[in-house]
Amino acid sequence: MKNTEKKNIIELINLNKWAALQEILKEWHEADVADLLLELDSHSRILLFRSLPRKFKAMVFSYLEPQDQKSLLFELSHQETSELLSNLNPDDRTLLLEELPAEMTRKLMDLLSPEDLKEAWHLLGYPEESVGRLMTPDYVSVSEHLKISEVIKHIRRVGKDSETINIIYVVDKGKHLLGTVKLREVILCEPDRVIKDIMHTSFGVLSAFDDQEKAVSIIKQYDLVALPVVDSEGVLLGIVTIDDILDIAEDETTEDIQKGASVEPLGVSYHNAGVFLLTRKRVVWLIALIVVNLFSSGVIALYEDVISKIVILAAFIPLLIDSGGNVGSQSATLMIRALVTGDIEMKEWFVTLLKELRVGLLLGIAMGGLSSLLGFFRGDYMIGFVLAATMLCIVLVANLIGMSLPFVLGKLRMDPAMASGPLISTIMDILGLLIYFSIASAVLL
Repeated sequence: MKNTEKKNIIELINLNKWAALQEILKEWHEADVADLLLELDSHSRILLFRSLPRKFKAMVFSYLEPQDQKSLLFELSHQETSELLSNLNPDDRTLLLEELPAEMTRKLMDLLSPEDLKEAWHLLGYPEESVGRLMTPDYVSVSEHLKISEVIKHIRRVGKDSETINIIYVVDKGKHLLGTVKLREVILCEPDRVIKDIMHTSFGVLSAFDDQEKAVSIIKQYDLVALPVVDSEGVLLGIVTIDDILDIAEDETTEDIQKGASVEPLGVSYHNAGVFLLTRKRVVWLIALIVVNLFSSGVIALYEDVISKIVILAAFIPLLIDSGGNVGSQSATLMIRALVTGDIEMKEWFVTLLKELRVGLLLGIAMGGLSSLLGFFRGDYMIGFVLAATMLCIVLVANLIGMSLPFVLGKLRMDPAMASGPLISTIMDILGLLIYFSIASAVLL
């Protein structure tokens, strides 16, 4: 937002010119208004938010981060909060309630209408990070026997209250999902045809108890804007829409990146994370890695005699162990991403192992050849040979460890993303030193 725009909006707020302000903002997207709110001071923010139309206000609120939502709720009256909650989409309301402290959630639940309260309890009854928490019961469904003309009338009547009307769901009397039809197909179809004749009976579905990550993969597989959620008997419970899926995909990717850097997932945006939270999420892993690194010092102490006799060996320690850490981190990153996206499956570990064995050998030969030249110029041909052999072994081992660790964690039902770069680098520091000095002792002494 430009400074001139912000200045004009603040001036309109100070002059209480709400009509002029609404005239400007009605052309804005809800996400842009949410960004605008965060640019304003606390007093201007609440005045602007209160001036927005009810439905528009609810949409703007849904684009705010949980921490910003919580701050805004503290400024609203009970009546304003009640109106806001009633206008929120059910999935957005569920997300808000599960993010807030338990005491605040109970207070907000008391402000809901009996119908909304029943709906909220139903959605919150599903496990955390399940599709049930993500779905909305606001969708368009029609009987399989309706004509296209009747379907269009039905969409016009109930569509305004639905999260999306891009996909129409065909159900029987028991609300069992029979098929899906895209709105485009309905519009282009002859009015006298029956919806059953054009519906698709092959479609992706989710269970309310499925993990949210599964929703990401299925909606990508079927290239849809929404997915139906059914119970064990095939009864349609709700839908999950692409906007929620994108949020989940972003959150999961962020978590994986943070775990890959040996950071416990923050759970909030970096902007809203305090200094103590950031410290707490990082310090445990860092202290653990310090403890593990003590073994590296122990290895060096174990081979003090070798280093004292052939001092030049010490000069190549950073080169060798850093190379091992880099190779292992690369391999782990490739495996984690392939497992997360479904590019490879856990059962393919042996095929992947053979593949990475060949990759490790080729990398080791290339890097070992270059290292041997460095060893020859800094020492002699025997030093060059030790560096070549060591680099080959370290690269091969690092590549296999980086590839294997995500699979091992997956088998233990742990997140493969925990195979972080710092962890693998620390492991390879220890193994790299053992390999280096073992080969050097055998060849040079």
